Amino acid sequence: MTGQIWAPPAPAGHHPTPGAVDTGAAPRATPRSTGGVADIDEAVEFLELFHAENPQAGPAAPRVAWVRAEVELTGTYRHTSAELTHGARVAWRNSARCVGRLYWRSMRVRDLRSVRAPAEVARQCARHLRLATNGGRIRPLITVFAQDAPGRPAPRIWNEQLIRYAGHPADEHGRVTGDPRYAGFTAAVTAMGWRPPAEPGPFDVLPLVISGPDGHARLFSLPPDAVTEVALTHPEYPWFADLGLRWHAVPAISSMRLRVGGVDYPAAPFNGWYLGTEIGARNLADHDRYDLLPALAERLGLDTSREASLWRDRALVELNIAVLHSYAAAGVTISDHHTEAARFMMHLEQEAKAGRKCPADWSWVVPPMSGSQTPLFHRYYDTDHLRPEFIADEHATATALHGTPPPLPGQADGGPPLWSYLRGTRSPVGG
Repeated sequence: MTGQIWAPPAPAGHHPTPGAVDTGAAPRATPRSTGGVADIDEAVEFLELFHAENPQAGPAAPRVAWVRAEVELTGTYRHTSAELTHGARVAWRNSARCVGRLYWRSMRVRDLRSVRAPAEVARQCARHLRLATNGGRIRPLITVFAQDAPGRPAPRIWNEQLIRYAGHPADEHGRVTGDPRYAGFTAAVTAMGWRPPAEPGPFDVLPLVISGPDGHARLFSLPPDAVTEVALTHPEYPWFADLGLRWHAVPAISSMRLRVGGVDYPAAPFNGWYLGTEIGARNLADHDRYDLLPALAERLGLDTSREASLWRDRALVELNIAVLHSYAAAGVTISDHHTEAARFMMHLEQEAKAGRKCPADWSWVVPPMSGSQTPLFHRYYDTDHLRPEFIADEHATATALHGTPPPLPGQADGGPPLWSYLRGTRSPVGG
């Protein structure tokens, strides 16, 4: 896998206003940049949680003492493989916007913290997709690359998901070919040197953009065998196949920062499997995405002259039927919103039995169609913020939607006494 190098321009001190990120974490005030210095209070909180939920690891006190000393000496600490695995899984468990958390314990964790070079990150992202696809039996998976550390920024993956489709420049009628959500990102990667197909289409896979500690971005095209797509057909309407619609099999989120015990892992792509409405009621139906409902309504012969005919609702149902039917026919894992709602209710019960709160954002866990027909609609949820977590901050959003270079962590202010002294930022006596 080869990549093109692109050096970002000097920062102009302004980022475009970010749009909503279709991910699994609730908005919050994100921890400020500390130059990779670990937050010792978060570290202690996580280690106590880890040892409480993993009694076989023994008492927490010796490990806490070790980590305190490590942070004092180096400014950060390194999780054990068991801690990293549990932290990543609990971050999924705590994701307030995700309805598919029943299987949080089953997430496979690939510990690739030694990987920093953009080319190897890209190669392992392709490997992640192959492993997650699993011949169509999608498996929950996370690949964790290097952590931010004092003086050693981690790699950054610019893309919102590992697989996303380009939004090519609008025609004279203002219509974008492809996904309008990524029109800005497409323009940015084109300026970096990416060459779109000679005849741009609606489902052209964008390249990965990955930057290393120097901030220089490199572009990598995903190998074809890493991108499994499903052609969409309908069980009752043969003409549906003529529309040429398709979607990718694995929803691998790649722009969110994994934060475990006060340590940041900016590059940690992860996936579950698709909920049908994510594709059929959002990606392909939203007005600012593929906006397919008017065209489908016309093919279905629906009365679009008045909203009271509910043509949008009828077209939306048929589109979602097509998505679920097509994935099932292709042998690719997907779930419908009624089944997933029942599973989430099971998850809530399990968390309550374990004595844990389960944060949930009502506006995200309730499906975007037939919400009142699911049990999720008719109740309130805990909204407490829990850690470990996945974070989508405004910088990650701007990068994923507009190709704005992500900021690297700045220099830490002060830091632990011994570490600061060794770094030359504090005198040995009197602080």
